Amino acid sequence: MPPTVRHGKVCYLQIPAADAAASARFYQEVFGWSVRRHGDGTPAFDDSIGEVSGMWVEGRKPWAGEPGLIVDIMVDDAEQTVAAIVAHGGEIVQPIGGDAPEITARFRDPGGNILGIYQEPGQ
Repeated sequence: MPPTVRHGKVCYLQIPAADAAASARFYQEVFGWSVRRHGDGTPAFDDSIGEVSGMWVEGRKPWAGEPGLIVDIMVDDAEQTVAAIVAHGGEIVQPIGGDAPEITARFRDPGGNILGIYQEPGQ
């Protein structure tokens, strides 16, 4: 099934990376993203349901101060995902409960980017 095409949909992310291959492994192992190669050989991805794609960009620095825009990745189990993030080289910068009653956490990936995870209530 092809991705949804609709005006206003978030469709592509460019994620800063110190090492694109290491970042690709992190997101593949923690979130199940499908990693592929652009024609120039750089790693790119499709999310676990094929709705959002993107790439890792070496040489672009992550935001060093307080993040403005936070991208949350939906997960089935926040606690298991936090453990996987740490096991694969990420760092938890806001533990689960920081946005209560929402089930969220924020993490720093191997490239220094801060993203969030979100678990739907009742899961």
